[in-house]
Amino acid sequence: MKNRLVQKALSLAITMALLMVALMMISDVVRDRIYNRDRAVQSVVNSTAGPQTLFGPVLAQRCTREVSGKDSEGRVETRLVSFQRYALPDELSHQTRAEMQPRARGLYQVNTFLMHDKLVARFAPGNQLQGKPEGSAVRHCDAPRLVLPLSDPRGIRSATLQVDGKPLPLEPGTGHSVYPRGLQSKTLAAATSGGDSNATMEVVVLLQLMGTERVAFVPLGGTNQVSMQADWPHPSFGGNFLPLSREVSEQGFTASWSIPALASSARQAFVQERSLCSLGIADTSYAYAAEESQCLEQFGTSFIDPVNPYSLSDRATKYGVLFVVLTFVAVAMFEVLKKLRVHPVQYLLVGSALCIFFLLLISLSEHLGFTQAYAMGAGACVLLLGYYASHILGSLRRGLPFAALIAVMYGLLFVLLQLEQTALAVGSLALFAVLAIVMVATRKVDWYAFGKGDNPEPAPKTWAQGLQERA
Repeated sequence: MKNRLVQKALSLAITMALLMVALMMISDVVRDRIYNRDRAVQSVVNSTAGPQTLFGPVLAQRCTREVSGKDSEGRVETRLVSFQRYALPDELSHQTRAEMQPRARGLYQVNTFLMHDKLVARFAPGNQLQGKPEGSAVRHCDAPRLVLPLSDPRGIRSATLQVDGKPLPLEPGTGHSVYPRGLQSKTLAAATSGGDSNATMEVVVLLQLMGTERVAFVPLGGTNQVSMQADWPHPSFGGNFLPLSREVSEQGFTASWSIPALASSARQAFVQERSLCSLGIADTSYAYAAEESQCLEQFGTSFIDPVNPYSLSDRATKYGVLFVVLTFVAVAMFEVLKKLRVHPVQYLLVGSALCIFFLLLISLSEHLGFTQAYAMGAGACVLLLGYYASHILGSLRRGLPFAALIAVMYGLLFVLLQLEQTALAVGSLALFAVLAIVMVATRKVDWYAFGKGDNPEPAPKTWAQGLQERA
């Protein structure tokens, strides 16, 4: 253990282990803040309404049929079983305008919205109610009614229904076994039952609906037209269909979808009563299928915050170990090339300052915004490390380049956090550049001689001691 290189490597390994423990604790703090933010979102959802998904409307009719079978004693018995029959719209259109109404829970802001939707559905003559099981005797069918399922009807602020220009009262619930939440009309007359009328039946629904972070639609029409406008400049379009056209500006966005029935399986999936699945935000209104093939197709947009301080802080913390390693490499370069001696405790203090930056970042970003918090935290750490390095490296001329190097590292990290698809490429190139610099700078170092220095040279005078002697 007399080899100085081995001793320094072991001491630095212990120092790195301690700093990794500190980084893990800071990561736990970041995850805890993210958990608190998710709880704040859920609190708003519980008090107002969650993400919204709209179906239909569709014509529904409850019927009963006879089913024959044998009891436990082998005797034949007949019982009545209820089932649903549906008529899906031939044309379906939404004209939607969303107004953002952010809510806050403590430090956490949640993107809620108020949506104004004009929904027009047309049922062509001959659009018969379907869904009768084959080989069964239908005993009785109730009068048909219009059904409009919603993922969270608590967000309804107002709703009106017109059938062929005549107003019709609405009632809560759908009476559906799989999609029970939403609205339903009073029973319709025989002339508008979906098959007996010689004219197209037009249904108009005016709906004001509140929701949280996402709105989506299920394309149940023969043709589906959706036009959406919102005052939010950061939409994230998702689901099974992207918009045909969209315009995004600082004032908001507009988007439109046009989906024919031939491009979607939503009509068949609705009749088969498949589950409603999430587009990325938990929706507790319905049970979700485990596989996408068992889900209703849908499309829509999420109102995201691209500068989310919690997700960005979490990503930044993942670079913490790399930050510490690169800084230790920079200190070691000065130690080898300038023949200095830096104590492991000084390495530990430098690494601790780097770790504290990530704690400053998450705490300040909750109050000031991510960019301003990043600038303040990085600036404070660069000044502190530059001042400390001037003393441990024995010269202000050595401390200033070290501080500049730390500033470059913080700048590179900020660039990586802003990138999505090219972050890996940029980070890999930066690491390659660092390795190349280290290899070129140490190409003439005799590592055998450096490691066998049993009697190390006395530590150089610090910057302050040098100034005192010259005085």
